[in-house]
Amino acid sequence: MSSGQQVLIKLRKMIISGEFEGGMRIAEIPTAELLGVSRQPIRTAFSLLEQEGLLIKNPTRGYTVRKISGKLVHDALEVRGVLEGLAAKSLAEKGLNEEQKKTLLNCIQETEKLFQSGSFNEDGLEIYHHHNVIFHDTIIQGADNVALMQALAKNNQLPMASAQAITYDNNNDFSEYRRLHCAHLQHCAIYDALLHGRSGSAESLMREHSNVVILGEKVKAILAE
Repeated sequence: MSSGQQVLIKLRKMIISGEFEGGMRIAEIPTAELLGVSRQPIRTAFSLLEQEGLLIKNPTRGYTVRKISGKLVHDALEVRGVLEGLAAKSLAEKGLNEEQKKTLLNCIQETEKLFQSGSFNEDGLEIYHHHNVIFHDTIIQGADNVALMQALAKNNQLPMASAQAITYDNNNDFSEYRRLHCAHLQHCAIYDALLHGRSGSAESLMREHSNVVILGEKVKAILAE
C-alpha cells in the first residue's frame, strides 16, 4: 500500500475512534511528526478527509476535527443507499452498454483474485479500494441523472458516506476479511441484476450494500457509544 493511503486510513481511524476528538484543531507539521511521515501525505490526507466530512478547514490555517455521531453516519449512509439504489435501478432499466459491462466485470474479476488466498493484506486493501470506487462510479455515471449525482456529491461530504471512506481494522483481520468479501459478493449480485435488467433487484441490492457493509463492527461499536 502506498504511504499516502496508509496515512489516510490511519488518520480516518484516529478520528472515528476519538483519538482525535471532535472540535480538536490539527495541523500538518505536528501530525506529520506524530505519524513519522513527511508533510505531503498529511496534506493530501487532510484534503481527502475534508471531502469526506471528517475535517473542517479553518479560515486561517489547519483543520478542525468534525464532531460525528452514530446517527449522523447512519443517516448519511441511508441517504446514500437510496440514491445509489436509484442509480442502479435507472441503469438496469436502460441496460448496460458494452463498456459498462466490461468495466464492472473487470472490477469483480480483479477483486475476486484478492480473496483467493483466504487472507487480506494492505496491498490488497488498496486494490480493493480502487476497484470499489470504479464499480460505484460506473453505476452512478451510468444512471445519467445530473440531479442524482449532485445529491450524492453533497451527501458524500458527510462523515463516512462516500464509497472512498473504507475502514479497516488490522487487529481484526478475519472479521474485516469476511466483511469485505461480503461486499464483493454483493457487487457480484448487483452486476448480475444489472446485466439481466432486473431493476427492482438492482435497486434493493444496492441499497442494502450501501447500508450494511461500509462500516466494520468495531467502527459501528465506537459510533454507538
